[in-house]
Amino acid sequence: MTEKVVVEADGGSRGNPGPAGYGAVVFSADRSEVLAERRLALGVATNNVAEYRGLIAALTAAGEVGAREVEVRMDSKLVVEQMAGRWKVKHPDMIPLNREAATLVRGFDRVTFQWIPRDQNSHADRLANEAMDAAANGEVLAPPKDLAPPKDLAPPKRIVAEKPAAPGWTGAVGEPTRLLLLRHGQTPLSVERRYSGRGNPALTGLGEGQAAAAAAYLSKRDDIAAIVASPLGRAQQTANMLAQKVGLDVATLDELTETDFGDWEGLTFREASERYPDIHRKWIGDPSVAAPGGESFDAVLGRVAAARDKLVASYSGSTVVVVSHVTPIKMLLQLALGVGPSLLYRLHLDLASLSIAEFYPDGGASVRSVNNTSYLET
Repeated sequence: MTEKVVVEADGGSRGNPGPAGYGAVVFSADRSEVLAERRLALGVATNNVAEYRGLIAALTAAGEVGAREVEVRMDSKLVVEQMAGRWKVKHPDMIPLNREAATLVRGFDRVTFQWIPRDQNSHADRLANEAMDAAANGEVLAPPKDLAPPKDLAPPKRIVAEKPAAPGWTGAVGEPTRLLLLRHGQTPLSVERRYSGRGNPALTGLGEGQAAAAAAYLSKRDDIAAIVASPLGRAQQTANMLAQKVGLDVATLDELTETDFGDWEGLTFREASERYPDIHRKWIGDPSVAAPGGESFDAVLGRVAAARDKLVASYSGSTVVVVSHVTPIKMLLQLALGVGPSLLYRLHLDLASLSIAEFYPDGGASVRSVNNTSYLET
């Protein structure tokens, strides 16, 4: 684990709005070693959107290398001052980005923000310019050579993207990556409404039927480029039902796994609240609180945001079936809607339900449907 890191991020737009991209780099605490790099072409976006997307990528990468303390250095006065709480966030495009970055910040022990001149941000600036070059040419930018996509993820279906489409009424630009978010089928723990995180129960007979019905429904589509699933068995079983129907392999992405409920694993809500009354009461309303021996929802959101970024980078402009669990799916919807953690407690998702979220290259997003179970009603 890397206790402390320095991250530098940059973003830009040639035209403001225009072809945009970001770059981010994670250094060791003494800046002697590069631990991670990120860069992404965003299609058409503004400078400020690109800067915020760079910060989000940098914080996500810092979390992936195990950092607990982060020193953020950027040449964007706006982002630094807003994240430090000295300037208000007024522009509607910045509010969800600021909120997403703030959520990631809460996942660390300590984060500081420092403004630096552009000439001191040359590494991130170079990556951002490479991304802007790709955006101007309508290309999907490959990751740096030493940071290829995880081997479990299939290569992008296309290398060259279509030219960005004109914005619709939402203002989002470009070809979105469409995520078909499928929750796994029923398990014995879900029947009894018990906390089911990292445990690995198999699907029940009904759960297998639910997975088969979802597979039959989704196999009618002709646009599915990939199937990506959580590593847990119940998600893999559900994903394999569809894979057999459409002739695709199932790729695995660890970040899509369910919340680690620690000592609450296998308990009912009542049992957990009676055995751990104080912590359980706090956990219900505070996403920074973790179950004993488990992980907080803030921590889960950080890795789910990383999963989203990997999916968008690897399958830009394509349709991907993502087979996961109730919490990661809710968080992908939360990220798409740009809302706070209250969604986790208020949104209901049935077993084997389907939701659809789209993520655009300019940072925009939309939700097309939530909790579709029509194919289960037979």
